Amino acid sequence: MTAIKMRIGAVSREKSTPLFLDLFCRSLIILCTFLSVILSSIAVCDGHWLLAGRRMFGLWYFCSLEEEQGSQSFKASSNCTRHLEEAGVDGLGVGLAVCRSVITLAVVSAIFGLELLVMSQASEGRDSSQRWTLGARLVLLAGVMAAGGVATFVLLLGAFATLLGFTLTFWCQFTATFLFFLSGMAAQHIQNIEPLLPFSGHLEKV
Repeated sequence: MTAIKMRIGAVSREKSTPLFLDLFCRSLIILCTFLSVILSSIAVCDGHWLLAGRRMFGLWYFCSLEEEQGSQSFKASSNCTRHLEEAGVDGLGVGLAVCRSVITLAVVSAIFGLELLVMSQASEGRDSSQRWTLGARLVLLAGVMAAGGVATFVLLLGAFATLLGFTLTFWCQFTATFLFFLSGMAAQHIQNIEPLLPFSGHLEKV
């Protein structure tokens, strides 16, 4: 008597990765992180964040402005100093030193995070996942530090701050901080997205 056995193989539960959607989302995260690093670097290097009357407050300098003859615009005079205490605000020098140090560290953290995010795309398996996770955490840490630096600047100069007084470079830093948070949170959650393709199964006959 010939015994014929039919065995239905266990349905494979290996996830089918939606390549286009996955690569598209990861590319957007990397692009947003790259743009935020550029914006934050520009904001820190320029450093002139607040214009209040005829005074310019920055991360590195305090400048007195003088009105150009025959025009309504202002230009920075040669009276720019690194001794920020001369601005007449108690603790301004120390506070802004902390502010620029924290934001600089945020840029450094974001650069290392960006590098790990890119490197994760050149590897596979567990190494890729670990690099992506660490990179996401570094970018999110950059967002926390950048937000702390921006908040410190606003609190120190709250008496002089107006919405229209903040310069373009300040808004660059504000945008970069938002992008750090957005990119870091998106990078952390993207690996939890369920694949959209169906599971594959097979029949095995013995």
